[in-house]
Amino acid sequence: MQAILSSGMLFTGAIIFLLLLLIISMFRILREYERGVIFFLGRFEKVKGPGLIIVIPIIQQMVRVDLRTVVMDVPSQDVISRDNVSVRVNAVIYFRVIDSQKAIINVENFLQATSQLAQTTLRSVLGQHELDEMLANRDMLNTDIQAILDARTDGWGIKVSNVEIKHIDLNETMVRAIARQAEAERTRRAKVIHASGEMEASDKLVEAAAKLAQEPNAILLRYLQTLTEIASEKNSTILFPMPTELLANLMPGKKEKSKDDT
Repeated sequence: MQAILSSGMLFTGAIIFLLLLLIISMFRILREYERGVIFFLGRFEKVKGPGLIIVIPIIQQMVRVDLRTVVMDVPSQDVISRDNVSVRVNAVIYFRVIDSQKAIINVENFLQATSQLAQTTLRSVLGQHELDEMLANRDMLNTDIQAILDARTDGWGIKVSNVEIKHIDLNETMVRAIARQAEAERTRRAKVIHASGEMEASDKLVEAAAKLAQEPNAILLRYLQTLTEIASEKNSTILFPMPTELLANLMPGKKEKSKDDT
């Protein structure tokens, strides 16, 4: 009789212990950035959280979803630009889950799906542009890729907030070609600037000559000023030509006498 009572007590204690474990397992705690997608007998019921929630074992299942922004590195992709230049491009995308129900039900693994979609979108968008546009208009390309990814992941409950192209790798041949192109462009600009300066200088010289021609004494003063500048250099002998017209201006009396003789 005592054996029967002891076995009955052990059975009752085991039942109570199992009930306590069952009750304890019903309580789940979700952090502020977490949500729980609840399924009732395999069918979607609701999204719970954050805080303390109750999940009935066996008949209810919960899937945790993290709502924080995910920073995902897109592996380097081989891209052929529109002008047939082969480059390797890598990028980084920033996204987060805004609809937990869609992220769990509509796609098997939203992280892997977003990564694969980002890789294919990166190749397709960059392949539509030339190399110069890739190097000079990164902001525009980032915006285009972000808009495409955001539209395609909307059905998965994901919001792509930003896309950044990190690096564009070029082979050595293309790097040297770009360097030669940049050098030629700088040479062209230097020649254009030099020609523009020569044109402006010639215009000013024409204006100066017109003003000096109006007054002969002005030419004489300019001539004497040039002689003064040359005289300051005492380390060389300089032969400076003297126009006869200036000599006539320096000796006005002789010029009048020659007119009287005539």
